[in-house]
Formats: sequence, structure tokens, C-alpha cells
Amino acid sequence: MSEIFASPYFGVALSIVTFGIGVKLHQKLKMQVCNPLIIAIVLTSAVLLIFGIPYDAYNVGGEVINMFLAPATACLAVAVYSKIDILKAYWLPVLVGCAAGSAASMGSVYGLCRMFGLDESLTVSLVPKSVTTPIAVSISSPAGGVVPVTVVAVIFTGILGGIFAPLLIRIFKVSDPVAAGLAIGASSHAVGTSRAIELGEIEGAMSGLAIGVCGIITVLFSMFVL
Repeated sequence: MSEIFASPYFGVALSIVTFGIGVKLHQKLKMQVCNPLIIAIVLTSAVLLIFGIPYDAYNVGGEVINMFLAPATACLAVAVYSKIDILKAYWLPVLVGCAAGSAASMGSVYGLCRMFGLDESLTVSLVPKSVTTPIAVSISSPAGGVVPVTVVAVIFTGILGGIFAPLLIRIFKVSDPVAAGLAIGASSHAVGTSRAIELGEIEGAMSGLAIGVCGIITVLFSMFVL
């Protein structure tokens, strides 16, 4: 039995099955709190705990999945290129909005970490929380951050964005779909973008564009902050 758990196929299969269950539950319940990522994490953790499977054994397959993070990061260029007409039409608001969003996210986290006396590794781990996981990990890991903390922070940020973004848009009366999409993508990356798509085509397109642009800007900012 231990040989099965040590196989990379086990980790890959468990991840796919639990995420698939999460997708089905999300589609059935139509609730943002039933996010597929949360459900997959809870179910995977439950399986490991119930059957006493070491995390290192599961992570043999997890490393196979992690291998695709770098290509996934490069694929963001496709999203930017596919929205090149929108970028040309709104290049100044896009750049200024994404730069302001990235600066606000990183600056607020950095300031709070300093206020509460968190050490350098935790600070580095939390600062890139508002960009997509591949970019956040590529920023955190080389700078001495704790990658699992970074991943959890990114997922949590995205879920909060997906839940509260529509409410905040109504509260602050954001009527421009371009501004709404940029705000969601800049603050809550891919998870928030899935919610932005539900709000409208323009919101989804701008949110997807913001993921790539904010990722680039955050990498540049991190060179000076971290």
C-alpha cells in the first residue's frame, strides 16, 4: 500500500479528483464560499489525515503539478496579447490602475507585517498575495519566503475577492466595467477573474488583462521592496 502512496500518480490523481469534486459542488450550490480550491484542499487534507499518508509521499505527485507553474506563468502573455486592442485603447488607465493596485497591495501588506513585527520570511511570503500563484511563488521562493504560506495567502486573497468584489463594486458605485474588471483582477487574480466573468464580458476581459499586467508590475516592484 505504501508503494501506491509513494507513486507520483497517487498525488496527481488525488488532486484531480478532489478538485473535480470541488468544481461539481460549486456548480451545483452556486456559492462563492464553495470554491473548488478550498474544497480540494479540505478533501485532500482529510484523505491524508484519515489514512495517515505522509505529506512527502503525496507531494511526489504534487511536484509534477508544480512543474506546470512556470509554463502557466508564460501563458499569461497569451492573455495579454489576446486583449491587445483593449490595452491599446485604455493603455493609460490600465497601467496606472494596475500600478496603483499592485503598489497598494504590496505596500499595505508590507506595512502591516512591520507593524505586527513579523519576521522577514513571513513578510516576503505575504507581500505577493494579490498576484497569481506561479508569479507569487517565483517572487517569494528566491527571496527566502515560505512557499506554502504564499500559496495559502494567494488562494485566500482570491476567494475573498470573488466573494466581496461584487458587493464592493455596488457600495462604491463603480459603473465603468473597465474599472471594475481592473480592480478585481488587480486584487484577486484568477479566482476573482472567474467572478468578474460572471459580471460581464468586459469585466472578465479587463480582469484577465490585469492579471498579466499586475504580475509584471509586482515582479518589478518586488525587486525594490524585497
